[in-house]
Amino acid sequence: MSAFHPDLTLGRFIPNVSYGPLSSRLVRRLKVRPADPGPDVTVREVVVPGPKGAPPVALRIFQPAGPTTAAPALLWVHGGGLIFGAPEQDDRTNIDFVRELGITVVAVRYRLAPDNPAPAAVEDAYAALRGLVARAGELHVDVDRIAIGGASAGGGIAAALALLAHDRGEIRPVFQLLVYPMLDDRTTTRTDLDTRNVRLWTPKSNRYGWSSYLGGAVAGPDVSPYAAAARRQDLAGLPPAWIGVGTFDLFHDEDVEYARRLGDSGVPCELHLVPGAFHGFDAVFRKAEVSREFWRRQAKALAGAF
Repeated sequence: MSAFHPDLTLGRFIPNVSYGPLSSRLVRRLKVRPADPGPDVTVREVVVPGPKGAPPVALRIFQPAGPTTAAPALLWVHGGGLIFGAPEQDDRTNIDFVRELGITVVAVRYRLAPDNPAPAAVEDAYAALRGLVARAGELHVDVDRIAIGGASAGGGIAAALALLAHDRGEIRPVFQLLVYPMLDDRTTTRTDLDTRNVRLWTPKSNRYGWSSYLGGAVAGPDVSPYAAAARRQDLAGLPPAWIGVGTFDLFHDEDVEYARRLGDSGVPCELHLVPGAFHGFDAVFRKAEVSREFWRRQAKALAGAF
């Protein structure tokens, strides 16, 4: 009998391809086809000032057609192991959030490693957050109801963004939605992980992704929590969180531990574990009931936060 979730049994046939310099460059060259939003959702791109001394940051904005009153917003950070990916890859789920919750979703187009190592990604995300607040009136966004979130590497960037926003004290997100987040570079040194059922993101890919972002500092003593959120000792005062991860995900242990530490620090955190699910299962098997339920739980968490 397969150990995979019943809805994900075909996952056992997914080859465990790992990414390196050449393959990641090839993936970056692939253009993700945008999803059709339909007549009830609008999609546009705007550019906001980037971090000091860095290029402007592009935002991909999804909204209900014809918003007239201030509504909540979700700042979304895409995944891709810190080395590839684009906002368009999450178009369908972002459109679904808009339709289901009546909110604005703002997806940030951040700089990628290794060309742009830490702290480029999180600083771009912070610039996106500031840009969203600066244009809140134009976008009909309620600045007191802005959540941040992301998947995989994007979830890790969102967690680091929560720390950065807390410490700078300019903007206070109300919630962090962390979908199998990539939180801890020290996972690259573990030799005790059972990776027989790991899919889509392997230990080798993980080492390359983190090394691209952190350079020679990876897994060492001097990594900033703004680069790897799990490095933060004191998590008190952060926004409430939702963390979802599968039991076969390479990030399972670090995500469960981060959820525990948030709770121990007095930060409300809902942890949702999906038995027999691997990294990115909901993207590969989008129509599977387990994936639909995974998304419904995210939408419910956001609705409760707003």
